[in-house]
Amino acid sequence: MVHAKGGVQMHETIDLDGFDWRLLAALQDDASLTNAALAERIGLSASQVSRRRQRLEAAGVIRGYRADLDAPRLGLGVTVFIHVALNAHSRDNARRLRDLVHLTPAILEAHALTGEADYLMKVMVGDLRELSQLVNDVLLPHEAIARLRSEIVLETLKDASGLPLPGPG
Repeated sequence: MVHAKGGVQMHETIDLDGFDWRLLAALQDDASLTNAALAERIGLSASQVSRRRQRLEAAGVIRGYRADLDAPRLGLGVTVFIHVALNAHSRDNARRLRDLVHLTPAILEAHALTGEADYLMKVMVGDLRELSQLVNDVLLPHEAIARLRSEIVLETLKDASGLPLPGPG
């Protein structure tokens, strides 16, 4: 269940026990594990793991499964953070920007912010030419965007896709 509090979405948490936390940690580490392999790791039967997994999926705690791909090996060697300021703060502008974000594959993440920028986008492209095309042909001409500032990543010190889960409880 989602609650809105002052415009901020708040999600209801569910009660999890130590087995649930260990299951989530194991799946986060390797989502390709079978129920039998997970059972061995966390100390339950495969059928118990299957039931818990289905419950966590149904509750929306597990949103899906994906492969962890190596971006540079796939020709995506440039990561960029782009700060975006809207030209006007309105529902329509926010919707237009959301639509742009969802239609642009190079935008991996987009976050609404407080502070100087209205949004922060994480973008991944093959090279600076692709970045230039994205900025000059897609983002800057967009009707909702007043200005942007980009920061090119020189080195990634940590790239964790997993959540910081508590230890077994």
